[in-house]
Amino acid sequence: LPGLHIVAIVFALEVSVGKTNTVMALNNSDVLLPCTFTTCIGFQDLVFTWYFNSTELIYHGKIKSKASEPFLVGRNPRVEFVGSTTGKDNNISIVLKNVEFSDAGKYTCHVKNPKEKNAQHNATIFLTVVQKMVETDNTVTLIIVGVVGGLIGLLILFMLVKRVVLFIIKKTQDGKKECLVSSSGNDNTENGLAGSKAEQKAPPKA
Repeated sequence: LPGLHIVAIVFALEVSVGKTNTVMALNNSDVLLPCTFTTCIGFQDLVFTWYFNSTELIYHGKIKSKASEPFLVGRNPRVEFVGSTTGKDNNISIVLKNVEFSDAGKYTCHVKNPKEKNAQHNATIFLTVVQKMVETDNTVTLIIVGVVGGLIGLLILFMLVKRVVLFIIKKTQDGKKECLVSSSGNDNTENGLAGSKAEQKAPPKA
């Protein structure tokens, strides 16, 4: 069974529509619907199709081998093939022309490779059609970021000032302690209190 698992990996056919599977297009504009495929052992007489909402065939193509470009079998008049399979990427992308609101929906890129025991795979793109592109207003976001950044800056400044003030206070207190110890020692010596040098003097001779 491990051998079969390795064979399954080697024969893997994958179809991709890129990093995102959503596309937005303006009404009456042309839109690119991207699709690429990969195969470990190459392909021969590969068949690829594009479907709209899983049922309506809008493009049907075949590719003889890696050395030849795809040839058309059938298509919707508004669909144009813009890919290439003789280059580095096996690109089978299409362009949908003069997009209408009714074109919004699911587009599926399907690939079948006879060389991989008729392995099949597909990927899906969701198209949204709009009257006009709406610019995102980032003003509120920028204000929030600015306020948060300012608060963080003030907090850091406050913490720094607090540390400096505590450091100064500590130094001042240490200085006072030294002064008290010094003056206390002097007083003891001069006044002859216990523990002072005055006690160590020999009594006067009679």
